[in-house]
Amino acid sequence: MSQPETRTIATEPSGAGSIESLQRSFREHGYICDRALATAVFLGLELGRPLLLEGEAGVGKTELAKVLAASLGTRLIRLQCYEGLDVANAVYEWNYPRQMLEIRLREARGDVGDGRGIFGPEFLIRRPLLQALESHDGLAPVLLIDEIDRADEEFEAYLLEILSDFQVTVPEIGTIRAEVPPRVVLTSNRTREVHDALKRRCLYHWIDYPSRSRELEIVLTRVPDAPERLAAQVVAFIHRLREADLTKVPGVAETLDWASALLALGARELQPALVDETLGVVLKYEEDVRRIRGETAAGYLDEVAAGG
Repeated sequence: MSQPETRTIATEPSGAGSIESLQRSFREHGYICDRALATAVFLGLELGRPLLLEGEAGVGKTELAKVLAASLGTRLIRLQCYEGLDVANAVYEWNYPRQMLEIRLREARGDVGDGRGIFGPEFLIRRPLLQALESHDGLAPVLLIDEIDRADEEFEAYLLEILSDFQVTVPEIGTIRAEVPPRVVLTSNRTREVHDALKRRCLYHWIDYPSRSRELEIVLTRVPDAPERLAAQVVAFIHRLREADLTKVPGVAETLDWASALLALGARELQPALVDETLGVVLKYEEDVRRIRGETAAGYLDEVAAGG
């Protein structure tokens, strides 16, 4: 029996120009980032290294990968991680119904053979990781491995080959390797520590909550119809909530959701009753809503009005 061949998939690299041009492109796509984050993304592109983004939920980690793909004019391929994720759902599996149909067709023709013919590329179902290596449009895609901390450590270990050599071995076919690696972004909410071996293969950046001025800029960019006074009050209130003892403090995603919800209600500025009625947009735990609703929310509004 002959040895499986090594198949190489060619892709073309594409630079980001400069850190400043990357920031401008992100801004044009509605993503406001500081220079430190833009530098991390730029280096990831230039050095061909995966970028591991950690931070609290809702600070824009996943959105960055989407905007990066849009800025580079390429596809976004997303692998959502979860407990129990395996090779069949992340990399590839065989198309068993099609294989069975092929076997029956061959039997009908009297051409049974040795069965190896049903383990060819045409019978392969390509999952996100394999799709990212087989770029047929000449452009390396952005591969988003989202919430890697939710996957099992065994799967995390499997990623080491892919992120080291950007290749996948299919025993029946051979090794499929991308000449130019996809742009890889991994995200983690840090529900568990990612293993050091995986971190060593990545550049790293922690995305923190933005400053009040930057978050206001984000809101005005993403919800352009929001009155500036309302947007400023929303951001100030959210920043006050982040100082409170809550089960889950709101992220930037909740800030944007709240501004959009208030705009849909025709609000021009925050009022105590309006805050109480819409806290469920911002806070996701009943105990948090009860803790803030009423006098506490009114007190926060007074602080916002006073510029506190």
